[in-house]
Amino acid sequence: MLALIVGFLGMMGSHADTLATNDSLRVVTVNRILIIGNKKTKDRIISRELTLKAGDTISIKRLAHVLLWDKRKIYNLRLFHTVLVKPLELPGNQIDLLVEVSERWYIWPIPIFELSDRNFSEWWNNYNHDPSRINYGLNLTRYNCRGRNETLTLIAQFGFTQRFDLTYRIPYIDHKQKQGLTFSYDYTVPRNLSYFTDGHILQYFRYTQPLRTSTGGAITYIYRKSFFETHSLQAGMRSNTINYKIDSLNPNYLGQNRLSLQYGFITYSFNAEHRDVVQYPLHGYQVAGYITKTGLGFEGPANLWEMGLSFAWHIELPKKFYLSNYTGGYWATPTGQPYVLYSGMGYRRQYVRGFENYVIETPSFALNKTTLKKRIFYKVWNLSGLPKEQLQYFPLSIYLKVFSDWGYAQNYPYYQNYHNPITNQLQPINTSFTDTVIGSLGTGFDIYTVYDIVIRTELSLTNQNHQGFFLSLRKEF
Repeated sequence: MLALIVGFLGMMGSHADTLATNDSLRVVTVNRILIIGNKKTKDRIISRELTLKAGDTISIKRLAHVLLWDKRKIYNLRLFHTVLVKPLELPGNQIDLLVEVSERWYIWPIPIFELSDRNFSEWWNNYNHDPSRINYGLNLTRYNCRGRNETLTLIAQFGFTQRFDLTYRIPYIDHKQKQGLTFSYDYTVPRNLSYFTDGHILQYFRYTQPLRTSTGGAITYIYRKSFFETHSLQAGMRSNTINYKIDSLNPNYLGQNRLSLQYGFITYSFNAEHRDVVQYPLHGYQVAGYITKTGLGFEGPANLWEMGLSFAWHIELPKKFYLSNYTGGYWATPTGQPYVLYSGMGYRRQYVRGFENYVIETPSFALNKTTLKKRIFYKVWNLSGLPKEQLQYFPLSIYLKVFSDWGYAQNYPYYQNYHNPITNQLQPINTSFTDTVIGSLGTGFDIYTVYDIVIRTELSLTNQNHQGFFLSLRKEF
């Protein structure tokens, strides 16, 4: 049957290009949706991302734009190496839509051998590249379970931080494919634990017995009414118990010399994702936000409201130049919280580049990041010698970039007597850091390759006269 479809598409291919030369005001009707190449993925997972259905009408003028975004939406499922969406013209102002995909490899038993620190630079500069700070274990991820884009993740991690996670994501639980659920559970028992922040550097303590036992579980309801907007509502519980050694080092770790703390939380989040490739965007924009209530009134001292909002945009300039900008902010109240609930810059990729070695814990911050880059290399290899088709596609893009970041963070009252001088920089304090904002300039290279792998190398100079080379394996924003 597939051979017949491919043969038919070959005969019709000569008609497809004629659409561009016809009257742009002409209206065509979609006859059929033809999906090929999906050996595991259900057709409905792909057709969910298509704007047009059989029987719909559209002008030729709008058709190319609609199909371009449909291609991007299907690719952003992260199930396929390549995606092709094209019209096949038929007599009588009708078209068929061809969707051709090549599937990725979906089962990844990945050995864990990673740094316990937030990034390579923090491990190298702050902790003397101590090999004992390495985590090891197994991350078993099964993407596209049952061909329905469901994801099962099992993590068993040992070493510096012992951790066990179980997550199952079901993107669609209803016939219209607008509602989904995610279930998660985690259990962590580290014998090495950051108990405080001094000079914006996390301070660790190591012991022969577990220093904290942390257990958490959550259920997330996902509502995706349109193609681009997603709403999520998460409810969960977390329980923390610490060794008395941690309480002696930081009496505020769980608040008021407590050795245990349990709390519930509820989070609403919103994501308007209008970017071409989510893992390394070059076009489009994103608006995201969340509000979280930690402590539901029956657990103890945990009582925290948090809110975050961000906007990112990306535009293509002539001659393969690309400009992008990110603006974000965070606010939390009240400020008198247990240390375990502290947040701020340095987490969730929210940091000023050049300050990767630091954690700037704060109840509120503002952040802006701008990048100008040029693609200097692009090539796709077909590694036909490999035994699996899903491993034969190998793209590689390299970008040269320059960037400028700035940020401002408010100080926690608990830190007023400690040496955390980067906060409150709009009100100079009696330290060596007296500039009005924290900021940086820099240059570097980005590498984007198969399975959405991103490698960033950056050379930064901050307005605190710190310079350094930084390596990251995540996208910038």
